[in-house]
Amino acid sequence: MNQKNVVNLLVGLLLVAGTSTGVSYATVTASGNHGVNADTPQNSTVHLVSQTVPSGIETDFTVAAEHSVNAVVNITSKTMRTVQQPVDIFEYFFGNRGGQMMPQQQQQPQVGIGSGVIISQDGYIITNNHVIEGADEISVTLNDKANYSAKVVGADPNTDIALIKIDAKNLPTIEFGNSDNLKVGEWVLAVGNPMNLTSTVTAGIVSAKGRNLGIIGSESNGQSGKSNMSIESFIQTDAAVNPGNSGGALVNLRGELVGINTAIMSQTGSYTGYSFAIPVNIVKRVVGDIKEFGSFQRPYLGVSIRDIDADFAKQKNISVSDGVYVMSVEDKSGAMEAGIKEGDVIESINGVSISKASALQEQVSRYRPGDIIAVKVKRGEKNLEFNVKLRNKQGGVETIKNQGVEVLGAAFSELTESQKKELNVSYGVKVSGVTDGKLKDAGVRKGFVILKINDQKIMNVSQLESVVKDIQNGAGFDDKGLFIVGMYPNGKVTYYAIDLNQ
Repeated sequence: MNQKNVVNLLVGLLLVAGTSTGVSYATVTASGNHGVNADTPQNSTVHLVSQTVPSGIETDFTVAAEHSVNAVVNITSKTMRTVQQPVDIFEYFFGNRGGQMMPQQQQQPQVGIGSGVIISQDGYIITNNHVIEGADEISVTLNDKANYSAKVVGADPNTDIALIKIDAKNLPTIEFGNSDNLKVGEWVLAVGNPMNLTSTVTAGIVSAKGRNLGIIGSESNGQSGKSNMSIESFIQTDAAVNPGNSGGALVNLRGELVGINTAIMSQTGSYTGYSFAIPVNIVKRVVGDIKEFGSFQRPYLGVSIRDIDADFAKQKNISVSDGVYVMSVEDKSGAMEAGIKEGDVIESINGVSISKASALQEQVSRYRPGDIIAVKVKRGEKNLEFNVKLRNKQGGVETIKNQGVEVLGAAFSELTESQKKELNVSYGVKVSGVTDGKLKDAGVRKGFVILKINDQKIMNVSQLESVVKDIQNGAGFDDKGLFIVGMYPNGKVTYYAIDLNQ
């Protein structure tokens, strides 16, 4: 190895060591030159400069990892899908013995993997809704390899949060932190099961807060009941997150839960430097409501909003750069009754500054219907404050206990292959019994086969339950109504409309 390479190697090692330890930094000086002169090494010197390192950039992750890794679980979801098999070539030309050629149906399992966070010693676990949505079976594997079957307590598609439960005792848990206290540049760890690699810990920093990506819905932001109901105010980090991490923990260096890892931004499907987590302060509200009421008690301010950029501010002659612009105010909403108007700029909620739409959504979501919040707005040159009583989606102020599919008052069973052939259908769920409830009130009788609800094909009982719960939770539906299409065994197609609000 020549002298030049030796000098460069030494300098490179010192720089790397300085970066990794956070204690010493290498400075390179040369008499009369900038940098290292390899031809005259006798004139070059390398100094180690001692520097006091603030505790804020401590990079020992072992404590945080030890506090969190045992409380993060692997979740496997299994969903049975009906697959239509191609007709046998001989049956195609010569028919079958029954005299009727029909495509063959086959149930095939679709398996998904994800992560979850244990929040109570008796088995309550937080995960993402998209990890368990529509699953027929859910299994949970702990860090000690113990395996349990899980049931869904409830889920909220609008925040992508779900709460599941296993029958276990004395489980390890993670302490909740405060996501409001996170600072950009702060170290965080992502704990989960990427690519089915259990108990994986990766490190990164908080890159940004309050990100709205539009991935939990496809329409515009805002509080309007006519638009997408998703709440997105992601913590962005550069901690490596991959498929399988969804539902896992984002923790600070104290090992406190500050977010639930949810998404990555990638053109390849794998980590490329951007990962996103739901702030724990949103998660706590949603999970608390699911545990108590069965669903998230979503509060509505009653306005449609948008962010303010330089062009829009110039167009509307707005003098402020922070805040969100009120595009419209809903009739009979809390905002309208308080006096908020189209064209107002909302600047704060209960003293918390609002700089963009995602921040307003996050702040409002922390309250419940019936709560009164102080809303400061800019109207022209005037600064105004309104006390707004938040409402639920139906316009009321009370919390609503979610009754689930039980409100229909019926028992359901899946169609056998012979029943499908008799009815000449490839999907549907049979009403196998009717008691007091919504279906009986609407005139549905035993034996009715539900084919579609709100234009969604109903393949099995699990999907029927999921669709009903989504409608009850307001997941993309303007009204809590069921429009059911089905048929009776005699072939008569019948339609029923059921109002779940009543």
